[in-house]
Amino acid sequence: MEIQFYGANCIAINYKQARVVIDDNLSSLGSKAITKSTDISLFTSYEIESKNNGVQGRIVIDGPGEYEVGKIFIYGIEARSHLDESDGHLATIYKLIIGNLNVIILGHVYPELNDKQLENLGMVDVLILPVGGHGYTLDAQGANKLIKAIEPKIIVPTHYADKSLNFEVPQDNLEDVLKNLGMTPAETISKLKLKSSDIIDVRKLIVLEKS
Repeated sequence: MEIQFYGANCIAINYKQARVVIDDNLSSLGSKAITKSTDISLFTSYEIESKNNGVQGRIVIDGPGEYEVGKIFIYGIEARSHLDESDGHLATIYKLIIGNLNVIILGHVYPELNDKQLENLGMVDVLILPVGGHGYTLDAQGANKLIKAIEPKIIVPTHYADKSLNFEVPQDNLEDVLKNLGMTPAETISKLKLKSSDIIDVRKLIVLEKS
């Protein structure tokens, strides 16, 4: 499995002959969409999907449910968006089982998950975590709360300040977020290549350079 970061909340995961692209609304932020016609497109909220300017792959998944595509198992888990009212559930957390690895895509969720949601997540190998804050997505405090609840082995931060993107809501610099989290990156790399034997019990944060 290989993970690449393209800015904002956009991540691409390659496994065997399949590629999953998450939250590609880059064209609405002043950048270029990365989705190809052969990709599997995931969207963690309707708000993000509505700003993708029609760019989508051969399969589009935009809500709760269970799916299997190209030997990748995808579970969409209903969740409260960071912008929802207290009883809202307009976000989707994705759990991807890829080989023997469990990858969680949080999206812009409210920083409280209930016991059923945490049970559905299971043991988490990789957590993709937006951290830009300012009422739009998780800030350092909310991110830390979810890290403690989910207990992932590897954390990959996304959706932080980026001068090349035109965010509607200003986002915190990654350096400031990590300082407030009290975490230091174990690595800063262009691609995260993983197999199940690479996972150890020591938690680490990995920063992906934007592709």
